[in-house]
Amino acid sequence: MASQQSLASTVSLSGIGLHTGVNVNLRLCPAPANTGIIFKRTDLDGFMIEAHSRHVARVSYATSLMKKGVLISTTEHLLSALAGLQVDNAIVEIDNLELPIVDGSALPFVKLIREAGIRPQRARRVYAKILKSVEVVDGAKRIAIHPAETLRISYSIAFPHPVIGAQSLEFAPGAGKYETEIAPARTFGFLNEVEMLLKSGLVKGGSLENVVVLDRERVMNPEGLRFPDEFCRHKILDLIGDFSLLGHPLIGHVVADRAGHAMHAQLVSQLLRQKDCWTLTTNTEAGSKVPVPTGAELAASSA
Repeated sequence: MASQQSLASTVSLSGIGLHTGVNVNLRLCPAPANTGIIFKRTDLDGFMIEAHSRHVARVSYATSLMKKGVLISTTEHLLSALAGLQVDNAIVEIDNLELPIVDGSALPFVKLIREAGIRPQRARRVYAKILKSVEVVDGAKRIAIHPAETLRISYSIAFPHPVIGAQSLEFAPGAGKYETEIAPARTFGFLNEVEMLLKSGLVKGGSLENVVVLDRERVMNPEGLRFPDEFCRHKILDLIGDFSLLGHPLIGHVVADRAGHAMHAQLVSQLLRQKDCWTLTTNTEAGSKVPVPTGAELAASSA
């Protein structure tokens, strides 16, 4: 049985938001067991938004959370890094509405978490183990999750671009695999869409330093790609972050074909509605049910 984990110390990072282009300061802070991931707007009297599907507000070009009119935007890369490194509990302080994009991947956040250190806590980690398949279909796009004994992700994409084309990748988290195989993959976009996005008030902070940009024939970034299939790897990065909004790490096989933030969010919402399709367990092998802890039990188990 695995223990929950938090950060060993507080660390900070500064940057600009991809869509707002505004400077933002971020701090990652330790949190007690059973806290989960909570965003805290220090510019708004410490207003807190839990990283949970019930707060998902926008999922077009990024995953944003909203509670009582307060917005936290572009959360997926940090959430992916926290989930990928199995950090269950943390307070994320930011002093603006959008997280820093940094280099467009989750790797700067992984390095920040490594700098902070990760410490185990006394409470057990509770997983959501899939019992029945759940699927979301939108034309040629689809995403599903099926019963399995471990977490596996199979992702396929298809873009009519000579550098991308059709790509597929299967990923099963293991020792260091997220850090080396998924976290470095950067977000990407197309030059012919930039004007439309700018008119929509988006990508004001975008540049070749934080987005892989493609013109009609090539990658415009002088350093090129980090992986031949960096595009598909980034989709898996996003999925890991988006699925963390379920509130529990998953045990199941995710199969996605031409999906994205919106479909990731739809599948998480379907899971939350179809409670007979999954069970909570502290055992990654057996899948036995555990009771939902009471408030007193949560307090007693906090490190």
